[in-house]
Amino acid sequence: MLEGFPLVLLLAAAVAFIIVATAKLDLHAFLALLIAAYLTGLAAGLDPAEVASLVTDGFGGILGYIGIVIVAGTIIGTCLERSGAAIVIAETVLDYVGEEYTTQVMAITGSIVSIPVFCDSGFVILSGLNRSLAERSGLSLSTLGVALAGGLYVTHVFVPPTPGPIAAAGIIGADIGLVMLAGLIVSAPIVFVAATWADRVASNYHIDPNPEMTIEEIKSEYGSMPSRAASFAPLLVPIVLIALGSIAAYPEAENPELITGTLQRWLLFLGDPAVALIIGAFIAFAIVPDFTSDVTDEWVSDGIKNAAVILAVTGAGGAFGEVLSALPLENFITDTLGGLGIGLLAAFVVAAAMKSALGSSTVAILTTAGLVAPLLGSLGLDTEIGKVFTVLAIGAGSMTVSHANDSYFWIITEFTDMETSTAYQAWTLATLVLGLSSIVWIVVLRNVAGLAF
Repeated sequence: MLEGFPLVLLLAAAVAFIIVATAKLDLHAFLALLIAAYLTGLAAGLDPAEVASLVTDGFGGILGYIGIVIVAGTIIGTCLERSGAAIVIAETVLDYVGEEYTTQVMAITGSIVSIPVFCDSGFVILSGLNRSLAERSGLSLSTLGVALAGGLYVTHVFVPPTPGPIAAAGIIGADIGLVMLAGLIVSAPIVFVAATWADRVASNYHIDPNPEMTIEEIKSEYGSMPSRAASFAPLLVPIVLIALGSIAAYPEAENPELITGTLQRWLLFLGDPAVALIIGAFIAFAIVPDFTSDVTDEWVSDGIKNAAVILAVTGAGGAFGEVLSALPLENFITDTLGGLGIGLLAAFVVAAAMKSALGSSTVAILTTAGLVAPLLGSLGLDTEIGKVFTVLAIGAGSMTVSHANDSYFWIITEFTDMETSTAYQAWTLATLVLGLSSIVWIVVLRNVAGLAF
């Protein structure tokens, strides 16, 4: 079997293959990751039967861990989109924050909506509202467009149940509840970085909003709108349940008499991510004013279809990671990088390179998680807290940077009427700033958490 530097060269070749296959040959990421898994294992000298077993075990293992979560999350997102709840969330934030802070409102709204909804879909859903608010506030469409896009992007890479961070948590072995809580803490200031960039940089490029509809006309298209409480409930209830489940998992840390026995067992059950998200999905059904069997049939079917590609790519990422975990990489990494304390930065740089080359943040997260998972011990990140912050560092890298090979880049340019050159300056540079700001904040929080725990 290959060892040492030749094995690292093989690993670099595998990454290069994934990049070329997806970016240049237009091979789907699912196939590219599976082929890379097989070829890497065989080229490294593993027994062919073992390679086949590793791939299937890795594929099934990761889906067994987070498959239900991904499907339930997409169902919740579908209900938020089609019921008009996403518009209600935006209006609620606007009322509480105030129209004088419209840029911040759009960034905050994006960050909330993107927790269960893909940032691409979220931007399309809210684009009409974005135009109307830009017209009403007298702001450039580029300002609110970049603020919305940034808010959506931040929670998309940091906060489960978005598929990227959920899958990374599964591959790395991090507690999903802790990833969710830490992801929210990381996201909060970065959302305001996005809003500040939009106000100070994107605003230099004036684009007339030219709204096709007013906010009232947008709402009328949905018919009867859900209440505010109903609109937020499918998001907040699963988050609270998962958080309580994570707290109940560590009762010995503090006040053990408060969370023991039957209460602990029920909190662990209800706080299981799959259970919490299924509960969230049923709560999402209740926000539909005219509830019929079409909701549980057509909407759920569409949610499952939307989840299928993510499930396939996530499984392939797990298979690639399982093969890598069987290779003797740890000793080489320990000898060359051990003691340097660059674990989180290494995860960030690899994810950023994958993102810039591949375009897809989710694929970048999955690929990097598979690469990093076998090396956690060597990089000093094999503690519970270390795993959580590894997932977040990978997320930070996965939004650095968004440019022409990223579908999100073109959605933003299309729905904000930006010229491509303007989008590079207003949006691509924004993602660089967001990524760098995020990794600095993550390293600071990791050091604080290290002192506390």
